[in-house]
This record gives sequence, structure tokens and C-alpha cells, in this order.
Amino acid sequence: MNILYAIFEAVPFAKSGGLGDVGGALPFFLKESGHDVRVIMPKHDAIPSKFRSEMKLLFSFQVQLGWRTQYCGIEMLKHKGVIYYFVDNEQYFKRDSLYGYGDDEERSAFFCKAVLLCLTHLERFKPQVIHCNDWHTALIPVMLKEYFGEHPYYYGIKSVISIHNLKYQGVTGRDFLADVLDMADHVAAHDYLSFGDAVNFLKGALHYADEITTVSPTYAKEITTPYFGEGLDGVLRWRGECLSGILNGIDYGEYDPAIDKMIFRTYTNGDSDGKAFNKRKLQEELLLPAEPDTPLLVIVSRLTEQKGFDLIAHIMEELLYAGDVQLAVLGTGDWRYEEMFYYFANRYPERIAVRITFDDMLARKIYAGGDILLMPSKFEPCGITQMIAMKYGTLPVVRETGGLRDTVTPYNKFTGAGTGFGFANYNAHELLFAVREAAEVCRNERAVWRRIQKNAGELDFSWRVSADRYAALYERICRPKLFRK
Repeated sequence: MNILYAIFEAVPFAKSGGLGDVGGALPFFLKESGHDVRVIMPKHDAIPSKFRSEMKLLFSFQVQLGWRTQYCGIEMLKHKGVIYYFVDNEQYFKRDSLYGYGDDEERSAFFCKAVLLCLTHLERFKPQVIHCNDWHTALIPVMLKEYFGEHPYYYGIKSVISIHNLKYQGVTGRDFLADVLDMADHVAAHDYLSFGDAVNFLKGALHYADEITTVSPTYAKEITTPYFGEGLDGVLRWRGECLSGILNGIDYGEYDPAIDKMIFRTYTNGDSDGKAFNKRKLQEELLLPAEPDTPLLVIVSRLTEQKGFDLIAHIMEELLYAGDVQLAVLGTGDWRYEEMFYYFANRYPERIAVRITFDDMLARKIYAGGDILLMPSKFEPCGITQMIAMKYGTLPVVRETGGLRDTVTPYNKFTGAGTGFGFANYNAHELLFAVREAAEVCRNERAVWRRIQKNAGELDFSWRVSADRYAALYERICRPKLFRK
């Protein structure tokens, strides 16, 4: 099949979070399965010069946005066998950061229209499916039907919208419909994009896309409820037959302690000596006491409210005061959480080490050297960190929500089954009890702990599994429908 994968970021070109990891991994594995998958994304100024110098300009054209006429160039390079197209416009994309500007919605609208306009210029490639990701590409399904629905070239092209985090929807003023989209007279678009007195890009895609996916089966169910639905649960219930959840994956060519050159020493699942060596070296690097029998709790995360740090704030004193655990924190985010961790690091310097930064090498060392990963998320569409941690033998303590529920099986002391530890309600002391249970097993039941590590390390969250499920989805929506009298 011919698949055009539209996304705003993709490694190794540009990344601000997990979306970039998906953009860099899933197309490659779809390509390996035999599909002609091509990725299209903005030509961000953040793309390293070594890639920019390899890009070849294919063609250029004009994009009309309301009263604006904008230049658009389409450049191309091939990476790991996958063709990447880059939408070039310096006014919109020659910026220091990928997001965070007052005109992000206009930049997104330009990108979406450019994606559709460029298709008729591409030689020997017409997509059967355009796979869109998050609100930045959500206008593609809208424009496909509202602007190009009567153009013969676009007949039969299907669209899929993947929700990576429903909290971010692309909401802007109602005048955007006329001023930028020129859709004031499009009755359906007016209704489907309206969100109170505003315009909501993602809501439009939920109405217009042929299929809706999220990044885990549990999250797909959760977002049809008011608590998780962020105001769109009604639309999602209405489109329920077209909604499904497919877990994100991880690249075991990158994340595998047996081959990872970034950690202190490679080791395999069940190699307790290798794991212990990495823990000792990590404690040295973080200036924590070298205590091999003390459970080392770790956090590798964006420091935001979504990730459950309010719960951690409530139990931090109880966790650290007794002195029977250590904690290592790596991440950046909201100022209040950064300051919270700095405060506790100053109060308990021999119990907690904090690094407020993004450091991939240190993250790998933490996965390899930690004992217990904390992920008490308020909500979690999928989560990648827990999958990586389990491969490295670091067992997660998670709240049973979204992708965390789909990937971590809580330890059952009666059967011995499990790949981590969990708690159900968003409650600080439920988290505390789960952490204490994990620490107790880690400290005093080493044979049980090693069995749980073995269970976790044998799980398969490879992108190949996810790619096969997406391929089946594409084939299903493109299959001719047979009607019987």
C-alpha cells in the first residue's frame, strides 16, 4: 500500500517529545513490511545541518490561506530507506523552537494545505491513506473533503487521525474559519470545527477522518468518558465504531541493555551481576552512597502535572525520611516541580539526586542502574518509559491508566505473576503503598524480584508488532465495501 505519514516532528530530524520518536520509528517498520511509506513534515530550522545539506528541492508552488499567498517548497531526502518530504516556508518554520508561537494554528493550517496540494506534483506516488498525527495535522482530513472532495485525483484517498494526547487540540478564535481557512460558508466545516465560541482542529478531524486511533487500547476507551475526554468525549462516542487503540512501540535496536553502548556495562535479562554493576556506577555518578541493597527509585520524565508529581510531593517525606530508599530524578518541565525536587535534594542530599536536564546518555544509565521506576500518571495515553525500563530490568510502579495499564501487569504475590507494580486510584497513599510493596520485594525477596524482572524483560513491545496492526487497519479501510440487497 502507499501510505503518506504526516507529522510535525520525527527523529532524527526534529523532536520535542514522544511524537518525534513515533515519527522516526513507525514509518521505518511499515516500510520493512513491504509498504511504500513516505513521511512529510515541516522543514524546521532545528533540523541539523548535515540533513539539510542532503535535501533536494523537488518543486515549489503557492499556498492560498484566506487572503494570504505563501511560497511552499517541497524538499526530499531518504533516511534508512524511507523517503522524507519537507515542507519549506521560512516565515512559518525558520524558528528556534518547533512550537510555542502565537501563530501555531496558522502554521499548522499552512502545513496541512501544503501536504494536500503537493500530492498532484509527486511522481509515481499517490497515497491510498494519509495518516495524520495530533492536532498539528488535524486539518488534513477536513481539507481533504472540504477543499478537494470534488477533485478526481483525490477520490478514494482515506485519512486516519492518531491522537497521541487528547489534551492538546489546536483551539483558536472563531474568526480563523473565515480569515485563514476561508470556510465561513462551509456549513459542515462550521459545525464540525466549532467548539463553543472557538475553532477546534482536532474536533474537525474526529468528524472527517475515516478512522481514529489512539496509542493504547485502554486510552481509546477512557477518552470516550467525560473525565478523560477533554470536552470531545461526545464526538468520540459517536464515532466509536471508527475508534481503536494501538500501542506505540520501542526500537529494540536502540533500547536493549545487551547492546547499549551508553550504559556502564552491557548485560542480558537475568544477569544480576551486570545490573548490580550498573547500579553501583550510577550511584557513584550521581554522588549517592553506594548501597547495593537499598532500592534505587528512578524518574525519567517531563516534569508536568499529567505525570503525577502532585502525588509524589505528598509522599516524599515518608519515602525519604526513613532512609531505606534512594531516588534519582532526570527531566525538565514545570518550574514548581523542578523547585520541589531541588528542595528535597537539598534536604536529603544522601537520599535523592536531581538532574534538571534532558540527557539521553544519563537516561540510559538510569534505566540500567535503577531498581524501580515511578510513573504515577494522572493519565497516560501510552507511555514509552515503562517499556524501556522493563527491558532494562527496572520494574515500574504505575497508576493503572491508559497505556500503563496495557503494558504493566501488577505483581500478584499469590501466583507470582506480574511485570511491575500498580495502583488504581489517583491517591498519594495508594502510590506510597505500591512503592513500599515494590521496595520490600526488591530488598528482601530477591528470587521473586528476579522472576518479575525476567517476566518484564521478555515482553515484546517492538514497533514491528504495532506496524502490523496499523497495516491491517490501512488495508481494512481501503478494502472495497460489498453491499447486499
